[in-house]
Order: sequence, then structure tokens, then C-alpha cells
Amino acid sequence: MAKGKINVYQMVTDKIIKALENGVIPWRKPWKTHLDNKSLAFNRVSKKPYSLLNQMLLNNGGEYATFKQWVDLGGKIKQGAKSEFVVFWKMLEKIEKDEKTGEEKKVTIPYLKYINVFHISCVEGVKPLDNGNINTAELPPQGIEQADGIINNYVEREHITFNSVRCNEAYYSPLFDLVQVPCISQYENVGEYYSTTFHELVHSTGHKSRLNRFKDNKSAGFGTQTYSKEELTAEIGSATILNILNIESDNTFSNSVAYIQNWLNVLKNDNKFIVSASGKAEKAVKLILNID
Repeated sequence: MAKGKINVYQMVTDKIIKALENGVIPWRKPWKTHLDNKSLAFNRVSKKPYSLLNQMLLNNGGEYATFKQWVDLGGKIKQGAKSEFVVFWKMLEKIEKDEKTGEEKKVTIPYLKYINVFHISCVEGVKPLDNGNINTAELPPQGIEQADGIINNYVEREHITFNSVRCNEAYYSPLFDLVQVPCISQYENVGEYYSTTFHELVHSTGHKSRLNRFKDNKSAGFGTQTYSKEELTAEIGSATILNILNIESDNTFSNSVAYIQNWLNVLKNDNKFIVSASGKAEKAVKLILNID
């Protein structure tokens, strides 16, 4: 198949589906942002971490670069080494005609592309970077205390009503801009409290005063594609924050057969689903953490 005819959305979706079929949940894959062991995937040349979606697509943490970038650095790709791929958006300009007025206008359309990259383990002749050379956003410190600080800072900054009380429901209400979760003493595992809380806080980023994801509330009912995408956005966002804070545990997320099968069914019906949900989750995480 010619490269120009490759459906990049399908490439991404197939990779995520394959992981799920193997019992791996990509959005809770341990891509932890611990720079001391370089498990965050980043580009060797720019020294910037890859996007959240690309973190899920890449098999390893640490340094990646294109074939040309490694060669320019004096490296040589090992014989038999296999490339992986990352995706990025390219903006294309085209002329469209207004059906009502007949006037032509220039529009910019985002186009998803991919590029092959190699992990540093596939390269000879280049030494790994020191951690101090990795260019990352200002990530918060790790731990439970920091998690509480992030929650408090976010709800105060955004004027969200946050209730952690003895109850049997966890939800976000866009109407009242309210997050409610059972109090921490009701959870068997403390990580589950933060998983639930950040899940609901990610939902709150969709409010019209923030990222405005709830434009089509009429079609966002339980079981709809819009509802499923918002749920996956919240799951990816919550998993990412727990990884950043290093408070994820084996009990924090479900990996039941039913859970995995649900997402397999959704992804198989829409090859743009994971791209959209992960992009929304990344914006939500940055808003909650207050980073650019």
C-alpha cells in the first residue's frame, strides 16, 4: 500500500486494540514521568516528551528519534532493529466554496500524519543523555500530599464545588459545576480515592467555562458515542495524573475482561475515537496541573 493511502487513524486504533487484546490497558501503561529512570518517552533532538497519545503508542520510555536524526547524531541503527511510530498534526490549507454565497475562502484543516522512530536501544554510537538535559514541562512533585494540593488548587482556581463526603456516588454535575466523591475512608485502597477524584475532575474540565466539551449535551446520554468518549477522556486523564504523581497501584484500575471488551467494541466501531479522547485528556490534564 502506498504511504499516502495509509489511514493513520486506523494505524493508531489497531495498535491500541492489539494492546487491549493482549490484556494491556494502554492508558494505564507505566509510562511514568520519573526522569530518574527515563521511562518518559521523549525525542532525543528536541528533548521534549512526546504527546500523551504517543506515550501510549510507544513501547518503551526514554530516547527516540527518526532514522535521519540518529544518523545526524553519529549513530547507526542496529541490523534487524524495528521502528515504531508517532503521530502528529499537520495543518493543510485548501480552498472551499461557500454553498450559499458561492464565494471561495481559504480554510485550514488538521491532518493526522505519522513518522517512524527508533528507540535508543536500537542505536549504536550514541550515548544516552543525562537526566538534566531532558526538557520537560514543570511537573509537580510526587506523592499523596501533592495530589491533595493539586486537587485543592484546581477546585479553588476554577471555583468548583468539591464535596468529599460519606456517600455512595461519585459524579460531576455540569449544571452546578460540582464534583462529589465518597470520602477517602470509604476506599479499601487510597489510590482508588485519587483515581475516582481525578476522573471526576477531568469531567469538570469539560465545563463551558473551561474546555467546553459538553456542547452537544442532548446526545451525551449513557451508552452513546459522546458519553463513551467523555468516559475514556476521564479515564486517560486520571491515569496520567496518577502516573505523574506515582500513586498508581495494581488495584487502582480495572482490567477485567468485561472492561477491556467494552473499550474494544467502542474502538472497533470508530477509528478516530482514541485519537480524539486522548487529545481531550491531554488538555484536561494540563488544565488541572496548571501547566502549558
